[in-house]
Amino acid sequence: MESLNLSLNSFTFNTTPSIRFGNGQIKDSTDELLSLLGSRILFITDKDLTKLGLYDPMLDIFKTRSADIRIFDAVESDPSLNTLLSAVHLGQEFNATGIIGFGGGSPMDVAKLVALLVGSGENIDDAWGVAMAKGPRLPLVLVPTTAGTGSEVTPVSIITLDDGEKRGVSSSKILPDISVLDPELTMGLPRHTTAATGVDAMVHAIEAFASKSPNNNPISKMLAKEALHLIGGSIEDAVENGGLEARGNMLLGSMFAGMAFANSPVAAVHALAYPIGGTFHISHGLSNALMLPEVLKFNSIVPEASNAYSLLAPIVFPTINCDRGSQAITTEFINLLEDLSKRIGLPPRLRDVDIPQDACLQMSKDAMKQTRLLVNNPREISQKDAFDIYNAVW
Repeated sequence: MESLNLSLNSFTFNTTPSIRFGNGQIKDSTDELLSLLGSRILFITDKDLTKLGLYDPMLDIFKTRSADIRIFDAVESDPSLNTLLSAVHLGQEFNATGIIGFGGGSPMDVAKLVALLVGSGENIDDAWGVAMAKGPRLPLVLVPTTAGTGSEVTPVSIITLDDGEKRGVSSSKILPDISVLDPELTMGLPRHTTAATGVDAMVHAIEAFASKSPNNNPISKMLAKEALHLIGGSIEDAVENGGLEARGNMLLGSMFAGMAFANSPVAAVHALAYPIGGTFHISHGLSNALMLPEVLKFNSIVPEASNAYSLLAPIVFPTINCDRGSQAITTEFINLLEDLSKRIGLPPRLRDVDIPQDACLQMSKDAMKQTRLLVNNPREISQKDAFDIYNAVW
């Protein structure tokens, strides 16, 4: 097996400046969070977490310290621009001094932009894209309750526009001040959510490792490999049994993958997954899981991609035979990833999630709008290529 060339080109690496990890950490960090966020805290989450009462113990402690809490729990999966603007309006009306994002990637993404837009007063249309946000933002804390998006350590927020297009803000200005990772908060995740978000984190690590971005760097590669080690060794246990150790490994792995792709950006798997979520409201994790094998097959023709994938293969699947060339290892790696998705209960085809075959053409057109992602793919993808990939997955 070939070794991967790690050139010593210049790169930048940014991540959340302060991370708190551990069981019960959400309660242990109360004083620090209140000191940062001030007395008027806008708490951004979703209605499912409100029904579960998952954040009640945290807010009860805050209220005993005289904090004024306003809850915005209208965040939906693939949050819309209207949802974002409603949260911004509430933050301005409330005169918030700090923001907490609590939940999966959607509440955390909304919280990042609310902190930016309320803190700076800038218009969202001026912030879209890479390094366009000016800031400053309000103090920001993110608390993940799923192990998948890594949003708590990424400078990216994705919002769905009225026409279904997903548009992003990518800027170090929206990295939070503190992220609190408490495995106990993930204990109640349903089997399907655990599976889909876990594969989502694996996609982040795989795409970051093989990214054609000029900022692909040794730190991201190291984190991507450790993320795959943790997730690959824990995902089936987490799905089947949901024990605390497996949950903790998944949460750490998701964070490491987030750190990796925050600096060595993701590529075509995400670009082709976005129209699935934006148009058909399939969860982001499942959308990525559906597209992963076929995009890897497409990319593997390029030696740089097959070399990268062959290095990752034994990390995820330690029993894989590595006494072969990178192409053969990569082919088995892709097959084993497909088998893993089936074992943990994820549907393998677009038809299984009620997407009609005649949607493949429009999705291929929509995917080509994701230029900030496609530029990072190891192999250039045309609209026809995207169309062929969707059809192969259908």
